[in-house]
Amino acid sequence: MAYASLSKPHRWKPALAPRIPGISLNSQLLRFCSSTEQPIPGVDHKPSENASPHSQPEPTTQSGPSSAAEARERPRQRSPRGKARNPEKVEDIICRMMANRAWTTRLQNSIRALVPEFDHSLVYNVLHGARNSEHALQFFRWVERAGLFRHDRETHLKIIETLGRASKLNHARCILLDMPKKGVEWDEDLFIVMIESYGKAGIVQEAVKMFMKMKELGVSRTVNSYDAVFKVILRCGRYMMAKRLFNAMLNEGIEPARHTYNIMIWGFFLSMRLRTALRFFEDMSSRGISPDVVTYNTMINGYYRFKKMDEAEKLFVEMKGKNIAPTVISYTTMIKGYVSLGRVDDGLRLLDEMKSYGIKPNDVTYSTLLPGLCEAEKMAEARSILKEIVERYMAPKDNSIFLRLLTCQCTSGDMDAAVDVLKAMIRLSIPTEAGHYGVLIENFCKNNAYDRAIKLLDKLIEKEIILRPQNTLEMGPEAYNPMIQYLCNHGQTGKAEIFFRQLLKKGVQDSVAFNSIICGHSKEGNPNAAFEILKIMDRRGVPRDAHSYKLLIESYLRKGEPADAKTALDNMIESGYVPDSSVYRSVMQSLFEDGRVQTASRAMKSMVEKGVHENMDLVAKILEALLMRGHVEEAIGRMDLLMQSGCSPDFDNLLSVLSEKGKTIAALKLLDFALDRDCTIDFSSYDKVLDALLGSGKTLNAYSILCKIMEKGGVSDWRSCGDLIKSLNQEGYTKQADVLSRMIKGGEKTGIHKKGKKQAKVSI
Repeated sequence: MAYASLSKPHRWKPALAPRIPGISLNSQLLRFCSSTEQPIPGVDHKPSENASPHSQPEPTTQSGPSSAAEARERPRQRSPRGKARNPEKVEDIICRMMANRAWTTRLQNSIRALVPEFDHSLVYNVLHGARNSEHALQFFRWVERAGLFRHDRETHLKIIETLGRASKLNHARCILLDMPKKGVEWDEDLFIVMIESYGKAGIVQEAVKMFMKMKELGVSRTVNSYDAVFKVILRCGRYMMAKRLFNAMLNEGIEPARHTYNIMIWGFFLSMRLRTALRFFEDMSSRGISPDVVTYNTMINGYYRFKKMDEAEKLFVEMKGKNIAPTVISYTTMIKGYVSLGRVDDGLRLLDEMKSYGIKPNDVTYSTLLPGLCEAEKMAEARSILKEIVERYMAPKDNSIFLRLLTCQCTSGDMDAAVDVLKAMIRLSIPTEAGHYGVLIENFCKNNAYDRAIKLLDKLIEKEIILRPQNTLEMGPEAYNPMIQYLCNHGQTGKAEIFFRQLLKKGVQDSVAFNSIICGHSKEGNPNAAFEILKIMDRRGVPRDAHSYKLLIESYLRKGEPADAKTALDNMIESGYVPDSSVYRSVMQSLFEDGRVQTASRAMKSMVEKGVHENMDLVAKILEALLMRGHVEEAIGRMDLLMQSGCSPDFDNLLSVLSEKGKTIAALKLLDFALDRDCTIDFSSYDKVLDALLGSGKTLNAYSILCKIMEKGGVSDWRSCGDLIKSLNQEGYTKQADVLSRMIKGGEKTGIHKKGKKQAKVSI
């Protein structure tokens, strides 16, 4: 690594970085970094006012009061604690500068001022330590174009590797093919890097072209380049091309190595070509190449893929017989094969065997064995292996294993073991999702262990696990519905709502949960909270339950809020439900007692329209109250609706009450309505109305209604009309009195007394 030398002071700019006595040059170099970078702790970067770039500190020999005063004025410097930091390397500084600043001429000048000379070590280290491939490429081109450094084979190889990893293959290819122009010779390793990079990017044709181009460019190909291209084409399943290239390699006189056969066998098994793989395995032995542990592992894995565990066992025994020690891959592959065939006991036997030989299982071994143990319902063994995983802090890469363990432990009835699975996930830093908690909560509810379920729910709510965007496993209704119902039935609806609102944010629209919360709030006397949930259901189009509405209405009534109960009743009807007579009665009764007669009337109207014909005693009270309060038109409209529905109001009682209370206009209109509809009216009711009208001085009104009564044939005693004739004469209505007298005389002669009564279908 190159550091700046003090022997070249002319390269430095004194105005930017004066040389400070007592400070190493490395700390001075940092002043050329961007202004956003932090200074090195413990280094004073402020130069003195009179210091020059080449000045040296002068020894002070003066003593006395002046020197003592200077000593007192001089600030004390704290001695640094702990170990001193290692000075930052120049290549690290350059990489940080490129990462924090745009690639501009100013940055280039800063790097040149920082490093007077670029040598191989510095350039290579910067290319290696660059934060991303773009920085490395910019630096690579700049030092070359600026004439600061002439790239050699190693720096070319490094930039090609870097660009290949970043899939910037066109840049890498151009740099490779331009090497002879710079006087740098090609070699096989450079092309192998390009072939492998094309293979990782899945561009098989370009990888093959690059391999063929080696021959055109005169680059010698050995078994290593053939191995590289074999791996690329076999990974993509092009086994026929691999066979042709293998034959071409033999024709060129290049002998395959053990690694070559390992690749070929692996590729043919990958393409499910069992016979071809076996033929190459036999050809390997015929050429005097003894298989190694990789070869045996590949063959065992291939047999496992074809479910031929008997052949795999023979190879496994053969390998041990040749004193080739099986590795963890060997044992794991055998265990995987046994598990796939349901021979879990053989898998456990091999696990004990590998441990006895001092071979430690890895995460793949555990991931392979655990699902088989769950399938075979060997939950005690699974719990033991899980404990071992936690002790070794070796988390399997497949997190779905834990869900399976949770489910199987719960199914076996061992809830403590299931909880241990969740604890193991937390200790292994594996993200616990809502679905994992859901399995436990569901099974705790099934086992009536609601206290334990609530504790889990508290953690779920507190940590907002449901709302994590990276969740892939959500909680199902079979888990949250029993929990919500239990909370709502035991006075904890508030907690249930907090929990469910988190589910709502994840798009859950479960009508059962909604209705449970409505019922819970209603039972606990919080109808407003229940109605808010009802509004959410309405906005989202979630079906509401009739029982929930009934409980909500009852809750409003218990709280003394009949108007809100009426609103809930209307909402219930809008949702398509028909309330029963008891619901209507309770709402109408509460409204009536609260003095909300017109609102009760509207509830009554809704009841009649829905075909509910009960509660007619209460209907009569509402009609009477409407008439007494002067809402005559509304009352008559309700009576008309009742009659259309087959119900007949008690006109006699209503007329009698109105007459006695002096509500003559209301009585007059009601009687007029009854006469128009040919309703059944007693003669005594006529008399009461006429008497009330006369008593209140409404003579013309009495005359008018009497004429109508006579037209309907509803007069029984003509002598009772004498008072009316007398009053008409006294008030100057002689013409009307004369007409009435003639009508009475005509009625007496004809003997018409009354008209037959019309019978009502339903009496109130």
